[in-house]
Amino acid sequence: MLFATSAVAALLAVASCSQSDSTESDASSSPSTGPTASAPRPKPFDASPVTVALVRQSGAGDYFEAWGQGAQKQATAANIKLTITDARNDNAKQASDLQQAIDAKPAAIIVDHGQTDTIAPLVKKAVAAGIPTIVYDVALPADVTGYIATSQSDESLAEQVLGQMIKDIGQGQKVGLVSATGFAPLDRRGAVWKKVVADNKLQQVFFTGKVTESTATDNIPLVDAALKQHPDVKAIFAPYDEITKGVVQAVKQNNLQDKVKVYGIDISNADLQVMTESGSPWVATAATDPGQIGAAVVRTIALKLAGQFNEASVQFPGVLITQKVLQDQKITTVGDVVKAEPKLKLDTTSVADWLPNAA
Repeated sequence: MLFATSAVAALLAVASCSQSDSTESDASSSPSTGPTASAPRPKPFDASPVTVALVRQSGAGDYFEAWGQGAQKQATAANIKLTITDARNDNAKQASDLQQAIDAKPAAIIVDHGQTDTIAPLVKKAVAAGIPTIVYDVALPADVTGYIATSQSDESLAEQVLGQMIKDIGQGQKVGLVSATGFAPLDRRGAVWKKVVADNKLQQVFFTGKVTESTATDNIPLVDAALKQHPDVKAIFAPYDEITKGVVQAVKQNNLQDKVKVYGIDISNADLQVMTESGSPWVATAATDPGQIGAAVVRTIALKLAGQFNEASVQFPGVLITQKVLQDQKITTVGDVVKAEPKLKLDTTSVADWLPNAA
């Protein structure tokens, strides 16, 4: 096996997402039941396209664009008309978008990321209205029930890449964290970071970072300032690939690429190019294939609508990807990564004879 795999198994097993407020894709233009469907579609997918609302916190960035592409491709194969809203990291707008989706009474609602306080009361409303609802990477309190929770195994992803960091730099070193709080996946990854820091007697000398509509660019000056104050840092953990790219640029600006190692989470074709460049400080990441996950989330809600899914959650496993392996194997695309590690294709996650993986 090419990459070190996660120990966490799955519980079940747009064209680029538009930056306009709302887009639609009509799956009726594609009569196919998918690439290898061996059975006819069940109700309600056997007639007119089924309307499902996708309410996104943001579709910007390589990861989210790939996620949206996978979701749209799967929707088309499943005879779903996916109506998409993109709040562009405006939490108030996402709340408004979700309320409008509830009012429109679609067959189901998908919520892609979001702040807990923004999303929780509206998921309650959607469930109370009888609308099947699925969320991806949203942390909701225990009193919110009746929805399907999906996520990457953020803890496992962080454990894998930080385990590699400790192998590379050893214990007791000076390290930095570039992340943000209030985002479910980053908070889960941050909890693992705190434990690794404590267990390995690391010295965290800075914590900076933010998530914006231009995350990579907006983090460069923050990390630049941190590095000027702490040029002796040995490693930086940046647990979201848009942040990681900003960190890489700041490290290069300070001519520290031979001294500071960068560790990220998530992957895209653009990320692979950054990682494999000569002298790149980005030495390891842990990731899933976002296109495969977007598709799996759509399949899960489709199975729910067909009466073929009764679980409360699905978790998607990931793998550790090192710069050395990428360079040695001359891997340059996410497709190459998936071929090397077939587990990422999620071919056994939320599938049926009428609903194969279309991503």
